[in-house]
Amino acid sequence: MDGFAAVDFEFARQVLQRGIAALFLVAFLSSLNQFRPLLGEHGLLPAPELLDWARSSKRAGRMLHPTLFRWVRYTDRRLVTLCVGGIVVSATLIAGIPQLGPPWVPMIAFLLLWAGYMSMTSIGQTFYSFGWEMLLLEAGFLAAFLGSDSQPPPMVVIVLFWWLVFRLEFGAGMIKIRGGREWRDLTALMYHHETQPMPGPLSRQAHLLPRWFHRGEVVGNHFAQLVVPWFLFVPLLSLWVPGPVPALVGAVAAGIVIATQAWLVATGNFAWLNWATIVLAVSAIGLPGIGSPPRPAADAPPWVIDGLPLWWLVVTSAVGVLFVVLSRHALGNLFARRQLMNASFNRWQLANAYGAFGTVTKERIEIVVEGTMDEDPDAAAWVEYPFRGKPGELRRIPRQFAPYHLRLDWLMWFLPLGHSLDDWFTGFLVKLLEADPATLRLLAHDPFEGTAPRWVRAVSYRYRFTTRAEFRESHERWYRDRRRVVFGAASLRRPGRLDG
Repeated sequence: MDGFAAVDFEFARQVLQRGIAALFLVAFLSSLNQFRPLLGEHGLLPAPELLDWARSSKRAGRMLHPTLFRWVRYTDRRLVTLCVGGIVVSATLIAGIPQLGPPWVPMIAFLLLWAGYMSMTSIGQTFYSFGWEMLLLEAGFLAAFLGSDSQPPPMVVIVLFWWLVFRLEFGAGMIKIRGGREWRDLTALMYHHETQPMPGPLSRQAHLLPRWFHRGEVVGNHFAQLVVPWFLFVPLLSLWVPGPVPALVGAVAAGIVIATQAWLVATGNFAWLNWATIVLAVSAIGLPGIGSPPRPAADAPPWVIDGLPLWWLVVTSAVGVLFVVLSRHALGNLFARRQLMNASFNRWQLANAYGAFGTVTKERIEIVVEGTMDEDPDAAAWVEYPFRGKPGELRRIPRQFAPYHLRLDWLMWFLPLGHSLDDWFTGFLVKLLEADPATLRLLAHDPFEGTAPRWVRAVSYRYRFTTRAEFRESHERWYRDRRRVVFGAASLRRPGRLDG
């Protein structure tokens, strides 16, 4: 490792650039399929209405994060163009094409992804309020300054990736320690596999593991998030301490983070959160001589320092200074008594605070949406609307969707945790009564095959995984018992209006 160039981190750069670009491709694809029915011109929370409100006053406009749609009127067609453009740019970066040119070429490509995706998250309201949206934006911004294949990665940018992983992991660890008692008495993972937002194919098997194993999971989590992140910075010592030990320590720390995240990938569906953490953790793995550009010659011209053009060194150093300034709030938040979780301290969503699952729900309550074609709702035969990812049919094996993000399914998980049903849910019921094709495509299938039901309602159920004995008897992976009607039978007597 030279002073300004991270010559041993070429492999890390390749993984970072291609991995982050792949995550952007998934994010743009997810938005291409879901943004319009959720937030489009005729969506559940129409983005044009939010933009009109933002334009109504300067104060309202300042509350909105930067978006291209402040200057270019939003239309669903333009949204599609933005998503397709993001997918194309992401694909070129995955293939490594921009990286073959000078460093400003991949810089522009990543900044286009950053600006384009922020344009959607800024108007995405509750459907884009997840911490991994900010994480992807910050990772994309930093990836813009990793440079191209013709020179080594800038050391300052590699260190900024370590700082991002530190905030992500240590912040999540501190949230848990300060959060629910279940993280301190080591019982959190006795519930989490069952009550997490969207279980995966192996979640039931993980839940049925012995209690001692779940306690070990919590201990391992605390170690991986509270202790290990500090060792990500050890490779910096190689600037003063010769030998392979500093690099090895950093690589081991990265490996522990990757291993714990891989377990979360195997046992749940957290969109691209765990996948992004795995990609970002590779930034601490230094492999001398593997894929590294030739070391700079001793007689290099004065405008090339450690293999980096002077102008590029100035640009990346400025980015480092920018993050030092912006990080003061995030650093203070890590040690604050009232720590914020998934918070942005500036309009550009850089140097953010991260964290997840400060508390773990002990009981899984699901909102089941039903419809009927019968005239009398009191004597009707009700049929469920099946969702793609969230639990429903009792025998179905939960599917693996991550890193793809099913936004509607995630919001359905949050409904029972609130005190009232959100505004978007009422709009969702209206769309079902209208048999809106775009909305129905968000579900696993339409039980009424395109015909509008006469009534819809929402009922709450408690779900739990069946034991091994119960499964042998019933072949059902879930057991559920009905709780109450949370939204009574409603019909569509007037266009766009529910009547009970």
